[in-house]
Amino acid sequence: MKKILLTVFAGLLVTLGLVKTVEADEYLRIGMEAAYAPFNWTQDDDSNGAVKIDGTNQYANGYDVQIAKQIAEKLGKEPLIVKTKWEGLVPALTSSKIDMIIAGMSPTAERKKEIAFSNSYYTSEPVLLVKKDSTYANATSLTDFNGAKVTSQQGVYLYDLINQLPGASKETAMGDFAQMRQALEAGVIDAYVSERPEALTAEAANSNFKMVQLDTGFDVSEEDAAIAIGMRKDDTRITQVNEAISAISTEQQIALMDRMIKEQPAESSNSETDTSFFSQIATILSNNWQQLLRGAGMTLLISIIGTIVGLAIGLAIGVFRTAPQSKNTTVSFLQKLLGWILNIYIEIFRGTPMIVQAMVIYYGTAQAFGLNLDRTLAAIFIVSINTGAYMTEIVRGGILAVDKGQFEAATALGMTHNQTMHKIVLPQVIRNILPATGNEFVINIKDTSVLNVISVVELYFSGNTVATQTYQYFQTFTIIAIIYFILTFTVTRILRFIEKRMDMDTYTTGANQMQTEELH
Repeated sequence: MKKILLTVFAGLLVTLGLVKTVEADEYLRIGMEAAYAPFNWTQDDDSNGAVKIDGTNQYANGYDVQIAKQIAEKLGKEPLIVKTKWEGLVPALTSSKIDMIIAGMSPTAERKKEIAFSNSYYTSEPVLLVKKDSTYANATSLTDFNGAKVTSQQGVYLYDLINQLPGASKETAMGDFAQMRQALEAGVIDAYVSERPEALTAEAANSNFKMVQLDTGFDVSEEDAAIAIGMRKDDTRITQVNEAISAISTEQQIALMDRMIKEQPAESSNSETDTSFFSQIATILSNNWQQLLRGAGMTLLISIIGTIVGLAIGLAIGVFRTAPQSKNTTVSFLQKLLGWILNIYIEIFRGTPMIVQAMVIYYGTAQAFGLNLDRTLAAIFIVSINTGAYMTEIVRGGILAVDKGQFEAATALGMTHNQTMHKIVLPQVIRNILPATGNEFVINIKDTSVLNVISVVELYFSGNTVATQTYQYFQTFTIIAIIYFILTFTVTRILRFIEKRMDMDTYTTGANQMQTEELH
């Protein structure tokens, strides 16, 4: 069934001209989070040898980026960073959205089942990060964390190390280290397991944090401690990659990491002149308003087009599903077949989360058929067909709410089903479903945030980037929440205005008809 659905989607996308075959070019596309300093981070210019991030006007830098530049030079390519959520890195690689993963990834046995790995380009040391004033700040052994609430990043070996802390409470894994820093600052957790470079970065960025290196530390396998480059199993360039890595000595690796720690972005909230919460918000807005505005614009673009197209899909399917059964045997069979396909479409897209749909459609079509969707068009397509599935049921309810007598009267006048729908039913349906359509619009504005998993630079993606640059997470996401509220509040008020105008036009038309009848 999955294969059939992917084939249908691929055929539709090819027909619409929204895809192209994946082809080699002059770029070496490197996948990373660009939010894990000092291994990788996001910045606004190309200073200190930063590399352009695909689809944005920003740049990535860090230890991984500098390694990527040396790999790209060896292969005769230009490096291009594709900023991707951690959980999307392997699907992006296997679907050829990126050429390599250089993101501080360990070559674990589970990952080796899916992708190949180069030789190690760095060896990590696991440590813990705590608050400086906590009871765990002076810990020297694993047993000192008895009773502590500890977490780490989802999908990495660091999370499994928590099992080595006797008596510690293993909290739910988090998506990235930005979330963990917020949780630690808020007291939701007592510590998180990290690697020494990241912990040094967090400690330097926030004076309330402290890195804890244990005298009696974790038992870590060589496989887990190593950090390597992820590649597709059929990529024959792995020998060249290993040659480039072997040319970087251990001393050069240490020197490069030390340089990246010094060059990483500092936390702006440490400034003595910017201490109040509202002044910090004002500073973030002043320095990043263009980036946030672009993100808000992309969110609006996707949600507006997605809602309009979804409404059109809902109306078309609604009209089809209420059409009378044809007396022609062949046509009747085709009607039933199409109806069955539409029912499957509706049930699947109403019964699965949009984030899963995004992963399957964006990465799945590339992996299964070698098709390369533009991520913005893919986002619009995903939101449109998701909205269409919901709007279909809303439209069906709107049509069924119309008095059956109107259908009978139209039939008595000799009107066809299409004429009845166009001239009598749909005008009433559109007015009746307008509140529900507005609700879908508001939902789409908020749900675009899940599209960051396929690297769409919408509002949440932009806000998260700003947060990782400034280390002011609460302040930044307060701004993002306000922007989302402004967007949804404005949309709601505009739709209510349209509803009142439609009601007023209906009342005026009815009043004019009554006056005409009285005159006659």
